[in-house]
Amino acid sequence: MVTGGRRTVLVARLDNAGDVLLQAPLVRAVAHGADRVVFLAGPAGAEAAALLPGVDEVWTWSCPWILGDPPPVDAADLAALTARIRELAPDEAVVPTSFHQSPLPLALVLRAAGVPRISAISVDYPGALLDVRHRVDDDLPEPERALSLARAAGFELPPGDDGRLAVRRPLPPTGREPGYVVLHPGASVPARAWPADRCAEAVEALADAGHRVLVTGGPGERALTAAVAGSRGEDLGGATSLAGMAALLDGAAAVVVGNTGPAHLAAAVGTPVVSLFSPVVPAARWAPYGVPTVLLGDQDAPCRRTRARVCPVPGHPCLTSVTPADVVAAVEKLVSG
Repeated sequence: MVTGGRRTVLVARLDNAGDVLLQAPLVRAVAHGADRVVFLAGPAGAEAAALLPGVDEVWTWSCPWILGDPPPVDAADLAALTARIRELAPDEAVVPTSFHQSPLPLALVLRAAGVPRISAISVDYPGALLDVRHRVDDDLPEPERALSLARAAGFELPPGDDGRLAVRRPLPPTGREPGYVVLHPGASVPARAWPADRCAEAVEALADAGHRVLVTGGPGERALTAAVAGSRGEDLGGATSLAGMAALLDGAAAVVVGNTGPAHLAAAVGTPVVSLFSPVVPAARWAPYGVPTVLLGDQDAPCRRTRARVCPVPGHPCLTSVTPADVVAAVEKLVSG
């Protein structure tokens, strides 16, 4: 375990909120061996980074080689980031990435900024860019994959830490009696979304089964959540911060959601998940971690492991094969279990 000496550690994860939430065990391990943890996040992940126990400061930067809608490469922007890191003068950096992302471009920036020790998972030869080049089995769940990097860098979880996902507490009050079901119809990647009409039918079916249903979504999803909630669900589209969403999920008996950020937020507050999981990425890596989960969706569909953002198969069969009755049965299983 890291002791003494290493005061400031920069952790960088530059994609989406769900990806950042999956770094929680790694962050806690790093924080246990450091005096200060600065988290470098992308615009979509910064709010999630602020929720992670162990993070002391969050920086936001739009990365041109990670984001799905990347900004152009700007030499002045790269120079400004390099200068800012040089001023911070971290003792080391830990760069967790997904299996399809390379840490090496950022490692080059970090090295140019004078960071003396850099650790990352890298399939590619890193030359002088990494001090700890870690390699892992890519079928590990993402939180375990990241934690293995922390350990390779010399950081261990504190005693008694079970390595699950977590967020800072206390969470804001919701003003609601716990025990409702949350249905989150949106997804950051269209191929991972259950069709809106099925979501609306599921709200009706859950209400018929006696459940209070809250329908959640981001500010840009208000039309979707209103259509899905109908007259039987409570429409909360765009009504909460990420911390407020965490509080809502914390009070839920179960959450119905695709493979997107709120699935990992639900896991981080310990709430069971009905996971409408499109197999464009493997469930072994990306399913909700550490909580009771019912996985719905055809995991052998033709889109399997394509990493497609838009479904490449007519009719979106991996998820249209799931019925509202399937969702109700899955919720009942989790609630009664």
